Amino acid sequence: MTPATFITIPLSHFCEKARWALDRCEFPYREEPHAPLFHLLVVRRKSDGAVPVLVDGTKRLSDSTDILKHADAFRGGDVLYPLDPTLRSEVEALEDRFDTGLGLHARRWAYGHLLTDPKLVSEVWSRGISRLQAALVPVVAPLVRRLVRSGYRISPEGTERSLMQVRQCFQEVGERLRSGRRFLAGERFTAGDLTFAALAAPLLFPPECRAAHPALEAVPPPMREEVLRLRDTPAGKFGLRLFAEERAWVMNR
Repeated sequence: MTPATFITIPLSHFCEKARWALDRCEFPYREEPHAPLFHLLVVRRKSDGAVPVLVDGTKRLSDSTDILKHADAFRGGDVLYPLDPTLRSEVEALEDRFDTGLGLHARRWAYGHLLTDPKLVSEVWSRGISRLQAALVPVVAPLVRRLVRSGYRISPEGTERSLMQVRQCFQEVGERLRSGRRFLAGERFTAGDLTFAALAAPLLFPPECRAAHPALEAVPPPMREEVLRLRDTPAGKFGLRLFAEERAWVMNR
């Protein structure tokens, strides 16, 4: 079977969401990482230029949720999405909540801090890509930083508003876990759990995450202090446990 092509950028937590699902479902793929801006040369057929993109034969999937469902279907279903219609609906609602209420705000908050250190963010953008692209990252980085600030509407006020949204989402997850349940929906790991953990990665810095991120000690102090606070919440501990148990299990299998 010819492996699918999985197009990513190093820092993306949405790419980690899709990558985790592909690994979990043992879906055959070949990852093709690119630096921001250079990835547009590959995904130009997608109007907004976003990643991840999975090219599987004649299928071209350009949304992380679509990739999760494609991977689940590859295994016959019931790996990430339960067969029970009611439970599946609950899982899909959680996934949508985290995509919009956590993933977008975690990205804005993280970039709001990382972009204050041009050398640090350029180093992260260079991880795992070709030598040629890595050599060119310092050249295009000023432009990429401007595009990121504009595209994600990053400002001190926007960064703070996104942090409030992140805290609200973490509080909701904490309330859901209060009864002692181990997973967010049903009795086993689903797409809802995977999506929360993957999209919380820029807030928690889990060591098992395969998306590129700097060492926690290297980030600006305000960012590091908030990461430590979020790690200590019930939702933060839950996300770290999912990476330690479910993500590591997939990687070490």
